[in-house]
Order: sequence, then structure tokens, then C-alpha cells
Amino acid sequence: MGQRPAELTPEKSPWHRWGAELRRTREARGLSLEKLGQRVHATRSYLSKLERGVQPPSRQIAAACDRELDVCGAILRSWEKAEAEVRGVSAPRVHVSSTAPDVSKTPPDLVSVLSGQATSDDAGICVPARLRDGTVVFVALDRRDLLRGGVGIGAAAAIGTATPAAADSSSVPGLVRRARSSAAYGGTPVEHLKRLRRLLINSDNMLGPGQALKAVRDHIEVIKELRREASGSDRHDLMELQTQYAEFASWLYQDLGDFNSARFWLDRAFDWSHTVGDGDLTSYVMARKAQLAGETRDLVDVVDLAEAAQRLARPRSRLAAVARTYESYGHALRGEASESQRAIDDVHGALDRVAEDPSPWGVWLNSQYVEVHRAQGLEVLGRHDQAADIFMSAIKALPEDYHRDRGVYLARAAVAHAGAGVPEQAATVGLQALTVAEDTGSGRIFKELSRLDKALLPWHRQADVAEFRTAFNAALLHEA
Repeated sequence: MGQRPAELTPEKSPWHRWGAELRRTREARGLSLEKLGQRVHATRSYLSKLERGVQPPSRQIAAACDRELDVCGAILRSWEKAEAEVRGVSAPRVHVSSTAPDVSKTPPDLVSVLSGQATSDDAGICVPARLRDGTVVFVALDRRDLLRGGVGIGAAAAIGTATPAAADSSSVPGLVRRARSSAAYGGTPVEHLKRLRRLLINSDNMLGPGQALKAVRDHIEVIKELRREASGSDRHDLMELQTQYAEFASWLYQDLGDFNSARFWLDRAFDWSHTVGDGDLTSYVMARKAQLAGETRDLVDVVDLAEAAQRLARPRSRLAAVARTYESYGHALRGEASESQRAIDDVHGALDRVAEDPSPWGVWLNSQYVEVHRAQGLEVLGRHDQAADIFMSAIKALPEDYHRDRGVYLARAAVAHAGAGVPEQAATVGLQALTVAEDTGSGRIFKELSRLDKALLPWHRQADVAEFRTAFNAALLHEA
């Protein structure tokens, strides 16, 4: 065989030059590899390989580094230049087979580096995958590569390919024209877009986030276009609706397991809420920031963000109670059992009072929702049997169309059953949750099932456990 081209040796490759630029920029910002890794959710060793040109970076990690180093696109543009230089020479890093799905080499601790996806529909999508060492991670795969290949039903739901309509949705200009002609629907553009948002929220719980995400992103662009020609109260109402859509986009990304993009859209919603001047909306977005911090088990920020949301909220309001609910989980994560349960009890005591609150935010706050958060805290604190009982009771009380939420609760109940030493029940409930995960592509469910998979290892020879672990493994993409 011929000698490898000199321009692609590690010392002179485009990725080596890109890595050197990343290192110079990082050092100029005074950041260690560990600190940058914390910000972009990557390990120190992985970033070191990128800086040395040993491993080619994904577009998503390049975008994440660009954002965290605040270089206004310089690192991302350098990535695009390097990628164009090697295109057609190096083999594709992602291969998907209809019989044996594979994903490219990904470091075990790289959970989600998808900030680029927050501003690009085709940059990548977050799907669960198992590495050769058995670790289950969320990885960024090119949506077009997945469409050209073939994926399991869980991954198909995650990327929104379960129905042809998702791939062939109308263009933004077409949506703008229809919004401007909303009189045909019996209302103003704002009223029409509000109705669409409500329909998307309802469909999210039934079909999963992948089905709604592109529509939400498109509608944000529609609203921006309509704001160009609006004035007065119409312009204000559109800005408020744009903020609401941004918060919903954050939620969809959060459910997919793409926490970087979830933070991106929450940050946008928070900024835009100040433009609107709606104190309730601002405090709600801040409470959502606390919830997201709890989802990522951020021991530092979750309680502080929840307390900040309570300070922003009207005293004794429903939103103050919502934020206090998220604070309770933060205390549990920090091992503060009494503070966690005290917060939950406070919210229960406030439910009757806040029921008459006129704010449209947090209307879902009820006794069942609060008890689910009590169960989350109890599970973290090691009180697994109590948590499992509460989760199972909450599942029975869920409305029939809360499909995805049922899957999340089932998965968490299964983890609690495993912690309580009841592997057969854990596996049975876990299989039910897996069905919902595959239907909806919910990354939150897959995340809990990954925890369950590990928790059941001591009983892997039991028939029920083996059945769950085999089914779970079949639902994942796998490292080549």
C-alpha cells in the first residue's frame, strides 16, 4: 500500500492545527482542560486528544468550545475549514446499519456536546448509544447520515423520522404567509400561533420531543419575521409568544437529553422575558433553570437558582411554590434530607392557597406533581422502597394521554425497585418504560433506564432481568 499522504499525518493534519488553535485560545482565556471540560461536558483526556490532533472533533464539540471560550465563531469557522480540507479523504466517522447500528468513537464521559444543534437543525441529534466498555451515553449523530442509513424505532423517534410529515414540513416563509393570513383560521397571527403551541405541547407528551422540535424552531423564526412589521401591543404580544416558544424549545431539548441546547434556549427565554417585562414569565423561566440544574444533578446551582426564582416570584404565589418544589430536589441531591422534605411539605401546605393564582404559569402544580418530586428526593437519599411506592401511585393517577410522563415515572420507579432489592419488579417495570422510550425517543427515559441497567447487574442471570437488559441493549446504537 502507498504511504499515507504527508498532509494527513497527525503532526501536520488540519485537526492538529485546529487543536493547536483550541489550546492557544483556552490558555489565553486562563482555562484548564478540566474547567473547559466541565463547561462543554467532556472529559479532560478527550479534550487533550483534540488539542493534540489525535482525534478529530465533531462539529458539536467545536461549537460548544467556541461558545464557552466566547470567540464569536472563530473556532467553529476553523473547524469548518479543517473539515472541508479532509472531506473525501478520511472515512466517515458515523456508520449506521439497519441490522447492526454503530456510532463513531466517543469518550465514555462525553454525555452531550450539542450546543451547535441549538442553532442548526441538521448539525446533529442526541441519541442513546452503548460504547464497547458498556457505558451508555448520549452522542451527537448527523441527522442526514441517520436518514440515509437505518435506525431502531427509539432512535427514529428521537430524530423525528417516525412519520414522513416530520421530514417534509413546510418552509418558514410558507408558515409566515399562513400566519399573516390567519383570518382564515378565525383569529390574529398571535392567536393562531398560540393555538399551535398548545397543540405542540399536547403532542409532545404523546409522541415525544422529536416530533415537535422542528415545528417549534420554525415558529420562533415565523414570530421573529412577524415582529419586523408589527408595532405597539402586537409587537409586545409577539415577543411574549416568542419567549414562550423558546422555553418550550428548551424543554424539548431537555427531554431529548441535549442539555447544552436546553440551556441555550432557556438563556434566550430568560433574556427575552425581560424585554417583555412580564415578572411571572421571568420567574417561571428562572424556576425552569433550577429544574434543568436538578436534571443534570448540578449540586452547586440547583438550590441557588430555585431560591433566585422564589425571590423573583410574587410572594406566596404559585410560581414561588413551583420553585420551592425544585429546591427540594436540590437539597436531596446535596444529602440534606430534612431540608428537602421540609420544602416539599411547605409546597403541599401552599397548594390550596395558590390554586386561585391567576398566573397561567405552573398550572400543573398539584399534589401528585409534588409527590413525584418527593419520590425523586427519597430515591436520591437512598429511601428506595418509599420512592417506588410513590412513583407507582403517581402513575396510576396520570391522565391517559400523558404517555411520555408515564414512561419517565415508570423508569424512575424501576430504578427505585432495583435500589430496594426487588430486581424482578424493577425489570418488569423497566420493560414498560422502555416501550415508551422507544415510542417517544425521550432521552430522560433512556437516561433512567441506563441507571437501571447498571443497578440490575448483580442479578443479570435472573430471567426477568436478562430479558430487560437484552431489550434495552437492542434499543441502543452501538460503538463500532
